[in-house]
Amino acid sequence: VRLVESGGDLVQSGGSLRLSCAASGFPFSSTGMSWVRQTPGKMLQYVAAIDHSGSNAYYGDFMKGRVTISRDNAKSTLYLHLTDVLPEDAAMYYCANEYRPLSLLYGTTRPLGQGTLVIVSS
Repeated sequence: VRLVESGGDLVQSGGSLRLSCAASGFPFSSTGMSWVRQTPGKMLQYVAAIDHSGSNAYYGDFMKGRVTISRDNAKSTLYLHLTDVLPEDAAMYYCANEYRPLSLLYGTTRPLGQGTLVIVSS
């Protein structure tokens, strides 16, 4: 399994950003996927998830209305579009090859990818 996140950048508060996750090594088109994020000293937060077909999505309450998760199964790529970015959105963002990455959220496993860093300037 390989997950490569990209797209993180310095963004102004109120701006927007699209993160990508290139996946390989597993049947992407039949796998639910998700995004989590981590800030220093804090546990991973469950940002958003999408089912294998892209028909159903979940969003954390703290992100609702400001984030859209999507996927391109032909490209084996997961996306996270952030809008109206807030300073508290600054974090390392990771993708996961599970709809509910419980072991990741409970800290019993580590993210598979290196993550992509979002920095927010006010």
